[in-house]
Amino acid sequence: MFEARHLRVLRAVARTGSFSAAARELGCTQPAVSQQMKSLEHIAGTPLLVRAGRGTRLTEAGEALVRHAAGILAGLTAAEEEVAAIAGLRAGRVRLVSFPSASCTLVPAAVAAMREEHPGARVSLVEAQPPRSAEMVREGECEIALAYRYAYPASSVGDDPAGAWEEDLVVRPLLTERLVGLVPEDHPLARAESVDLKDLAEESWIAGCPHCRGHLVRMCERAGFTPRIDFATDDYPAVVGLVGAGLGVAVLAGLAIDSVRPRGVRIVRLTPEARREVVALTLPDLSRVPAVAAMLDRLSAVARR
Repeated sequence: MFEARHLRVLRAVARTGSFSAAARELGCTQPAVSQQMKSLEHIAGTPLLVRAGRGTRLTEAGEALVRHAAGILAGLTAAEEEVAAIAGLRAGRVRLVSFPSASCTLVPAAVAAMREEHPGARVSLVEAQPPRSAEMVREGECEIALAYRYAYPASSVGDDPAGAWEEDLVVRPLLTERLVGLVPEDHPLARAESVDLKDLAEESWIAGCPHCRGHLVRMCERAGFTPRIDFATDDYPAVVGLVGAGLGVAVLAGLAIDSVRPRGVRIVRLTPEARREVVALTLPDLSRVPAVAAMLDRLSAVARR
């Protein structure tokens, strides 16, 4: 197999016309150049140079290899420059996948900070809910996934089957938020200091994505009832609109409420309390890539604010 160091010596000999001149150009000794050329001819299996008086000239095989060496060495130089640029955050790519409420709250400020501090890095975004977002990291479709899992009082995070991530992923906690209830502003419990979930057992419910829907059912069953879900939508403004029109009640996380302008609804504190943990997921090797590490830091900084 040809090596870059051999090809560089061959080009220098071809350019200068002798081993001694090539040695001066490369900053090494004439015997070192001679040894490199012997190794290269052994690998090639044919002579690449012939003596011509006090100098040398290329054989047909040598001319062919020099032609290819130019492109090979140029490609290696370009690769070295690109890797150096990525390592120095003058370049690099970060593909984010996020759930909708994080896309319009955490992501914009984090990406703006990333672009300001590292303008050469490229960040893109697509949306997906967990557990699909975690699968996208494993399948190489993105470098970072924003995801969430639900936690319940006196129980483990593992009670959320869609949030049981394997040990192959790096989990960067971002924030933990309380889940709250949404009721129409003229609801009898609209001005209560807190609302027991079982007091909403006879209500019509508005649920979100399949993951959130599963959580709502589990949470209500813990309170002793099965919710009657009449409306299901992934669109948070639609959830707020349906509640505001008096068509039912809902449970949302803080980020989801921050992402819309609630009108015609009252936000109530629920008991028993439930929380949602928002995290960033990546692979161990990816977490050491400078652009990915920088994006994780920006997401953490925005979440702390």
